This record gives sequence, structure tokens and C-alpha cells, in this order.
Amino acid sequence: MNPWIQRLLWIAGLIVALGAVNTTIAAHERTLTSGRVVLLPLAPVDPRSLMQGDYMALQFDIARSISEAAKKANVLDGYAVLTLNSNDVATFSRLYVSGDPLAANEQKLQFRTRKETLRIVTDAYFFQEGTANAFADAKFGQFRVNPNGTALLVAMLDTERRPIVPKLSQRAKDGVQVRE
Repeated sequence: MNPWIQRLLWIAGLIVALGAVNTTIAAHERTLTSGRVVLLPLAPVDPRSLMQGDYMALQFDIARSISEAAKKANVLDGYAVLTLNSNDVATFSRLYVSGDPLAANEQKLQFRTRKETLRIVTDAYFFQEGTANAFADAKFGQFRVNPNGTALLVAMLDTERRPIVPKLSQRAKDGVQVRE
């Protein structure tokens, strides 16, 4: 094949790939700026797996209810309908059936089942090195969810539903500022 045609095809492929990546990034940015706020209560996790390096393992209270409903319906991947209270805290209502109307206080949320474990968005929250203690008392995951049910985890919240923001402190031993 002509070297010019090969280069042209390679460049065209690169442009298509970069276009697809940028389209996905733009969609996620729209979700972060205009998606509906949904708070999912965290389920207790084994303390030994709570903090592993620079992330914490996550489980959500509603996962068990969604998993049971999905098993009864023989569904591995799909959408759950969540009911939001006045504080945007979600509870599981039902599995979403295409075309089902949603009430004003309901939100569709995508779920997936992998290796018999139901996953809602993510099963881990990553944070800056040295800040694990600040997240030990997290009670909610704050999500932004678009109308299609795609959710992005944006923050961990405490019991009062306030974002957990680690504070800077001085680590005496090496003089490096870290968050606690």
C-alpha cells in the first residue's frame, strides 16, 4: 500500500479515536455540572478492607435490594429506580422498565453485575496519600446522575451530609505537607 495512504489512514484513525474520547469526556463534564445530586448511604464494610493504600472499598446500602430484585427478574445489568427524599438521599424503589415514567422525586441509576457482585458506579474511592483518616467516618457517597442513569461519584459525605475535605497539616518527620 502506498505510504501516503497508510499515513492518511493512520491519521484518520487517530482523529476518530481522539474524537470518541473527547465526546465521552464532554458527556462526563455535562453530568458533573448539570447532573442530579443523589446521595447513596454507605453500607458497613469489613474494617480490614476499608482502607487499602490510597483508596477505600465502597459498598452501598441499596446494593442488596437491587441485587435481590435483579436476581428475581434474571437481570445482570440494568437500571434501578431510586426514590429521593428532601435531602436527596436515595432508597431503592424498583427495577426500571423501558418507557416507565419517573416521578419528580425518582431517578434512574445504572447497575452492573460482575462475578455475582452488583456494582453501582464504583466500588472504590481514591484519595490523596496520607488522607485516609479523614474518610474513615464517611456515611454517604455523593453522585451526579444524568437522565440516562449514568452516575459519577463526586464526593464522600459525613453523617451531616457535608463533604469530607481533609485538612492540611505539617508532617514533622520529613517536612512535607500532607492532608489528614
